[in-house]
Amino acid sequence: MKHYMIGDLHGCYDQLRQLLTLANVDLSQDILWFTGDLIGRGEQPLETLRFVRSLGAQAQVVLGNHDLHFLAVADGIARVKPRDKLETLLDAPDREDLIDWLWHQPLMAQLDEKTVMVHAGITPQWSISEALARAKEVQQLFSQEQHRHNLLQSMYGDEPNYWQDDLSGAARYRFIINSFTRMRYCYADFSLDFTYKEGPEQTPATLKPWFDYRHDESTIIFGHWASLMGQTKMPQFKALDTGCIWGNQLTMLEWETGQYYQTQCELYRRSNCINR
Repeated sequence: MKHYMIGDLHGCYDQLRQLLTLANVDLSQDILWFTGDLIGRGEQPLETLRFVRSLGAQAQVVLGNHDLHFLAVADGIARVKPRDKLETLLDAPDREDLIDWLWHQPLMAQLDEKTVMVHAGITPQWSISEALARAKEVQQLFSQEQHRHNLLQSMYGDEPNYWQDDLSGAARYRFIINSFTRMRYCYADFSLDFTYKEGPEQTPATLKPWFDYRHDESTIIFGHWASLMGQTKMPQFKALDTGCIWGNQLTMLEWETGQYYQTQCELYRRSNCINR
């Protein structure tokens, strides 16, 4: 059995299947780890969700901001935009089954004592054990239908951008969700910034990537930040979103060997991929 870590899919189902073929992945034994944003802006969201869900215990998924946006759209809280490309999902006969499956996916997953996966990052204010506890706190609410609507309503917004243990209610859950699914940069006091999306060389000197402020020895696998193109300059931080949806590559890491596999965004879709 091998473990494969796969960057943000964004509905790029064909490229995913190409990667699995390229690496000779055994879907009956190997475990596929997905960094979130399974859907959103890609052409095949329905095929993507159906396939990942069909893997059962062979798939480990963490939720991304686009996955949560789909849940908000399906709940009537958020407005669907043409570039979201969610229509096939919203009209699917198995829509409710797929939605319920997404609700049961975590914000953070653990491979071993020193290795975890999230979508966007982990605030430097939290240790790994604290992050796991905060993720579990929200996941328990996600799994209970009576709490879902209120969570979706309260998750939009950039404040608070600094963690305090006494945060409660909507503000607490918003910070937790934002840290795991939207964060890229922090200020020196560890407060989060949600404005800048480009690479570190294009941002103000007052901001640093969240991982620059983490000094523990844990390995953190994440996606979300396509403009990094996999480059963190620190081997314990594995950035796997390399922007397939923007016309670049879909990336997969074979954990046991450290080998990377990539497949290119197909040329016939390139105009859609790079139309942000």
